[in-house]
Amino acid sequence: MNIAVLLKQVPDTTAKISVSGGRVDENSVSKWSMSPYDEYALEAALKLKEAGGGNVVAISAGPSRCEKLLRDAAAVGADDLVHIMNDDINNLDSTQLQKLLAAAISKSNSSIVLCGKQAADTNSGSTGPGVAEILGASCMTMVSEVTKDGEDYLATRPSSSGHEKVAVSAPCVFAFDKGVTEMRRPNVRGIMMAKKKEIEIWSAADLDVDLGNSNVTINSHSPPPEKPPGQKFEGADSVSTVVAKLRDEANVI
Repeated sequence: MNIAVLLKQVPDTTAKISVSGGRVDENSVSKWSMSPYDEYALEAALKLKEAGGGNVVAISAGPSRCEKLLRDAAAVGADDLVHIMNDDINNLDSTQLQKLLAAAISKSNSSIVLCGKQAADTNSGSTGPGVAEILGASCMTMVSEVTKDGEDYLATRPSSSGHEKVAVSAPCVFAFDKGVTEMRRPNVRGIMMAKKKEIEIWSAADLDVDLGNSNVTINSHSPPPEKPPGQKFEGADSVSTVVAKLRDEANVI
């Protein structure tokens, strides 16, 4: 049994994002990381492997820098690495990307798919449901845990009364929210082995995918407005002014 986990490389939460010429300047991003929700999906995939066997296939689409992301996944236990090479990934719409991912999942013979509920950069939340639609698979979102239950899989997710467990059969896609599970970290041996692991590089042509034209046009990117400078008040005489600002400007009282 192959378990596919979809991973996206995004700017690290500590990285400064610059806009140049109406576009995010990716060359200025100092650090790229795995999208946080994808980390939970990877951990869950590794636990499924440990509980019931099989191989974890880490799949990522993007430019050559995604190699580091895949090797990071290998360092904690991913068995097979698949890189869908596309240097123009930001100009694909979500449907085009989902076609590539679904084709790679099928080619890797994976019947269980795990991913983050949304990417940290776009926050669209469309990858899991979109891939499931193409594959004709069941889809569970907002998942915090998946366990094997005979021939089925039990997904834990929030409900109106707390949490619920939903049983689904393969093929199925699970989109992960944050959970309570602590992420495993690579050790020296894992890092060294990951450096030697082969990465399969596939193109759209290799996957027999006709991307067609994007249905989305981005006119421009722009940074959020700068926050106004802070204000400092001292002394009892400022109390009424502070209260007025908290009530009328900050709307917190």
